[in-house]
Amino acid sequence: MSKSARKFLVGYRSWRDNARLSDGMTLADLIHAYVSFPSIQLNMALAATALAVALAWEPNPALLMLISAIAVVAYSVVEYVFHRLILHGSWLYRHKATAALWKRVHYDHHQDTSDLSVMFGDPKTTLPPILIIAIPPGYLIAGAAGAAFAVFCGIVLTSVYEFFHLYQHVPYEPKSTWLRRLKKRHLAHHFHNETGNFGITTAIWDEVFGTNYDSARERPRSANVRHLGYTGDEAERFPWVMELSDPGTGR
Repeated sequence: MSKSARKFLVGYRSWRDNARLSDGMTLADLIHAYVSFPSIQLNMALAATALAVALAWEPNPALLMLISAIAVVAYSVVEYVFHRLILHGSWLYRHKATAALWKRVHYDHHQDTSDLSVMFGDPKTTLPPILIIAIPPGYLIAGAAGAAFAVFCGIVLTSVYEFFHLYQHVPYEPKSTWLRRLKKRHLAHHFHNETGNFGITTAIWDEVFGTNYDSARERPRSANVRHLGYTGDEAERFPWVMELSDPGTGR
């Protein structure tokens, strides 16, 4: 295998060892960190498979375009609702069966935003919702081909989300004003006030539901940006995340 191929197919263990990126990150560094992560490579393979299956049924192109449009809008809504109501809710850590999931999916990320190894979604937690949400409407619109194509759209949009989330946390400054605004908003969500700016790929739903803020002056600084309210009496009452955490780091 060539050196360039080995650099691309690094595997999770090797990727994790280099997961903290230093200042001065270039666009090439960003792209490499993204495409070399194992779950992104798995997404690419699964998306290609789903697309091939969909096209094998010779579907109506107009119906595929309709599915694409619906998927883009629906994904942005799910992204906002899931982040605001589920990840920033308390019910996941209040149940022993889901405490570890919440810790891995969101708590650890807020504890240490520089740790890229917990930034990407785990396929075990991202793929089931994609299948559950995408297959029924896709099938209703265009049968089996539509179901497969909807899964393709879900995986691609999830991968786009992962790229947006990655660039918002690494020391790379995009040239686009729109992308810079999204990054500024998301960093404010992590370091100023976690009760707003839930959208990662778009600010539309934050603006619609009144949770958007572009300036720190618009909201008071929150004491919960790192622990998300899971501290003190709350952690004592629902100890499962605390029991899984390193006493020295809190995660």
